[in-house]
Amino acid sequence: MALEQDNVRYEEEFISNSRGMKLFTCRWIPINQEPKALIFICHGYGMECSITMNSTATKLVKAGYACYGMDYEGHGKSDGLAGFVNNFDNLVDDVSNHYTSICEKKENKKKMRYLLGESMGGAVLLLLHRKRPTFWDGAILVAPMCKIADDVRPNALVINVLTALTKFIPTWKIIPGQDIVDVAFKVPQVREQVRANPYCYKGRPRLKTGYELLRVSTELEKKLEEVSIPFLLLHGEEDKVTDKSVSKQLYDVASSSDKTFKLYSEMWHGLLYGETPENIKIVFSDIISWLEERSAFGNARVEKEQKQENEDIVKG
Repeated sequence: MALEQDNVRYEEEFISNSRGMKLFTCRWIPINQEPKALIFICHGYGMECSITMNSTATKLVKAGYACYGMDYEGHGKSDGLAGFVNNFDNLVDDVSNHYTSICEKKENKKKMRYLLGESMGGAVLLLLHRKRPTFWDGAILVAPMCKIADDVRPNALVINVLTALTKFIPTWKIIPGQDIVDVAFKVPQVREQVRANPYCYKGRPRLKTGYELLRVSTELEKKLEEVSIPFLLLHGEEDKVTDKSVSKQLYDVASSSDKTFKLYSEMWHGLLYGETPENIKIVFSDIISWLEERSAFGNARVEKEQKQENEDIVKG
């Protein structure tokens, strides 16, 4: 399927992963303009790309960038039990395989490539970076899941019991906690839109999914200093889903030489589409300004690769 509107071309297709599952993918491309760079979206838990991330991608395309999206297994229009993440590593492999294949196309090899990860997608982003530390040119982390916030995290006893049960009833939806939609999105109309979206998962987290999210966020929290990619990190001061203090910790300890952290007063978790129009405008102004500044520096990765190719040719 392909649609064109307001100088944005939207296309979607299904691909197959290594486990034989059909995964939904999409892209937003500027019309009559060569993209300044490529942006790869990693959506949040229970979300999807074609509807919830459409406004984000459209804003970035109108600023001159091409955007790519993918629904994870068990999310959106992709195969899998709704809201079920059996193995987070498989999920990351699926995203890595698809996005790197796009980057390695001949017409894209010299374009800068950025990752944009929201909430759980921030964890996906950081694990993509860990898999290939020098492959990506930069990252935009939006309220990343480096730790589950205490307000929505079950207590230690409950965690121990649920962890034991994952071996027997992994798909059961019995993890206690607040309704994420209520605490993630400030604007009531957005909450209604998310609840009305048939491709968004709104039930309680499944046991194995909760275990995997806790496992991954705990692992990430212990290795924040290994993050070396240039990044822009955004977090709402009133976020009750992911922990702003861990975002600050990531900013402080990451080995990246180019890193920026912005904490937005009175904003919630859903910075890209769950805030007031005025606040969303502020957030995207910061994102686009950051992208423009990095694009103006030139592509150091491509220059390094070209230099290596020339040296290899001389060596014969």
